[in-house]
Amino acid sequence: MSNEQKNRITVNIYGHHYTIVGTESKSHMQHVARMVDEKMREIKLKNPVLDLNKIAVLTAVNTVHEYMKLQEEMNHLKEELKGLKG
Repeated sequence: MSNEQKNRITVNIYGHHYTIVGTESKSHMQHVARMVDEKMREIKLKNPVLDLNKIAVLTAVNTVHEYMKLQEEMNHLKEELKGLKG
């Protein structure tokens, strides 16, 4: 079992309340929720006919895409750093 303190916070994402439980700080969890809300609203502005489920899926797809690009960039930078050290 983990000894980490669990934090619980209720956040508002796209007009719906969700309770999030995690070991991150409440301010971190609030920031994550705010970013998800902003991304959902951005997608809705560009695609006003989409329903909530499609907005949520597109938000997830966009977020994973951004994550993968950052991972690729980090791996590239790690390789560059290895080359500089070697």
